[in-house]
Amino acid sequence: MRLTLRQLQVFRAVCETRSYSRAAEEMALTQPAVSQQIRQLEELLDQPLFEYVGKKLYLTDAAEALRRAGADIFGRLESLDMQLSDLRGSLQGQLSLTVESSAEYFVPHLFAAFRQQHPEVGLQLTVTSHAQALRRLGVSRDELMILSQVPTGMNLEFNPFLTNHIVAVAPAGHPLCQHERLGLQELTAWPLLVREPGSGTRQACEAFCHDKRAHFAQTLQLGSQEAQRAGVLAGLGLALLPRHAVSSELASGRLRELPVSELPLQHSWCVVHPRDRRLSPVALSFLEFIRNNRAQINALNLSL
Repeated sequence: MRLTLRQLQVFRAVCETRSYSRAAEEMALTQPAVSQQIRQLEELLDQPLFEYVGKKLYLTDAAEALRRAGADIFGRLESLDMQLSDLRGSLQGQLSLTVESSAEYFVPHLFAAFRQQHPEVGLQLTVTSHAQALRRLGVSRDELMILSQVPTGMNLEFNPFLTNHIVAVAPAGHPLCQHERLGLQELTAWPLLVREPGSGTRQACEAFCHDKRAHFAQTLQLGSQEAQRAGVLAGLGLALLPRHAVSSELASGRLRELPVSELPLQHSWCVVHPRDRRLSPVALSFLEFIRNNRAQINALNLSL
């Protein structure tokens, strides 16, 4: 077969973007050039690769097979490049890491600690929602992910490495701040600021409140932890947030952690990858770093 790496790169871009025009932008090509590359691939394979249903682009069975083969080819080439750099005496390459948005506060510190040991490693960081992360897992787009809740029913390898403490926060001066001890039920008289549907933190908090029979009569949906934090500071309501996400506001006194007897809610951040995925030397080194430095990582989280 006369497939070229360039054709596979263009094909991968169309698969990821589900759009010829967006793939053209990503590859710095014209849309006709992308269309031509795809046509040439279809002629070589004697199979259609994409089909439109309405205005949406879908992959055919042949495209799915080619996508998996292309991912294996690019993965092997990247692994070869990293192995060659390892033979030269230093770990080089790029760590491809996708994380839930709730983890974006500590991941740069985590990578900085890893990079102290491997200064020539770069980072490609994708921040997404929990729901989007699960969709990406379904098509094996990423080497490693950091998730708060690992889905069942998927062939995944996961390593818990960091405890996530979710606490209730209020603005300084809020009436609840005067209490030395509170029950979760006592918070329900106040508006609760929540994330968008599909957020891992929101799912965990909703399940927890349901289990504790704490039903908030009024909720305000905000699209990010930044917006939640700003909303609490503005006096819009209370929020259940990872302690590390509001550490500076708690330290300065602008926000207060409410003394709720049922909190903090604790679960573990996990680094996740498909069990049958062939990992690059950089990804393997990052996994080894996490396994060997859990105490250091948790201490780093507490100091943020």
